[in-house]
Amino acid sequence: MLIVRSIWNGAISFGLVSIPIKLVNATESHSVSFRQIHLEDGGRIRYRKVCELEDREVEQGEIGKAYEDADGTMIPVTDQDLAALPIPTAKTIEIEGFVPAERVDPLQMDAAYYLAANGVPAAKPYTLLREALKRSGKVAICKFALRGRERLGMLRVVDDVLAMHGLLWPDEIRATEGVAPDAGVTVRDKELDLADALMDTLGDVDLEALHDDYREAVEELISAKASGEEPPSAPAAPAGGRVLDLMAALEKSVREAKESRGEEAADITHLPKKSTTTTKKKTAASAKKSTTGSPRTAKKTTAKKTTTAKSTAAKKTSAKKTTPRKRTA
Repeated sequence: MLIVRSIWNGAISFGLVSIPIKLVNATESHSVSFRQIHLEDGGRIRYRKVCELEDREVEQGEIGKAYEDADGTMIPVTDQDLAALPIPTAKTIEIEGFVPAERVDPLQMDAAYYLAANGVPAAKPYTLLREALKRSGKVAICKFALRGRERLGMLRVVDDVLAMHGLLWPDEIRATEGVAPDAGVTVRDKELDLADALMDTLGDVDLEALHDDYREAVEELISAKASGEEPPSAPAAPAGGRVLDLMAALEKSVREAKESRGEEAADITHLPKKSTTTTKKKTAASAKKSTTGSPRTAKKTTAKKTTTAKSTAAKKTSAKKTTPRKRTA
């Protein structure tokens, strides 16, 4: 069994019911981290914590925190000061109410945590809250304090575990004004139909099958450099540029998506004649290539056909000449 260190111990307050819990990180980062080095000799670059008044390096135990006032004055604030704040969420996750899950805007989602029952007595109330959430189909909105500030949270059930998502406060979500494109753009029904066709062709996605290609490429690069091998080269960049014909781009996207899934591109009945002709030419070219094989084979085949044609023509000419002679005789 994997033992995960808890980052916070407290309780869930569910009315008059208190559930002792331990807070555990539900996510982990697999990104590759780098160190700063001196380019000249490869030495590590480290940051030293120096007191600007005494101009000397200080140890971690000598460092505290303070609030900087508008005039630059530092007001020291200790952990004891924060722990003594008169807020109920200092050691308790206070459930404020229950709402349907769709009421929570995904923009508010922050870090995710698992809540583990802390001790045998917590098992019963923990299971009660979990089953109540399952049956209601709702999520619990709560408040909790972590790392020096009060936060908003959402409790839901994942498998048989209570999970909590940290939520941003509503005033921390920026308005969308000025982000959308300028008005005056018209989308035709045919363009929407093609967009729908592309969405249907791409279909569903298996989230479990997705992985970080960039991280894997970085790991391969590091492995190659460590073993003295040539680093893998980057693939050719796709041809970019401005989309001049939206319909053509959509049709091509649908066609390529169908081909990648092994479906017939001919199912796209609304393609313009130009695109259909292009597709036929490509299909004919592919068929010719598959029949003739390599260029050398193609030359041999062409030569063979030319010889046969000449031979046939010679026979026909000979037959023509022979026939009049017989009639004359």
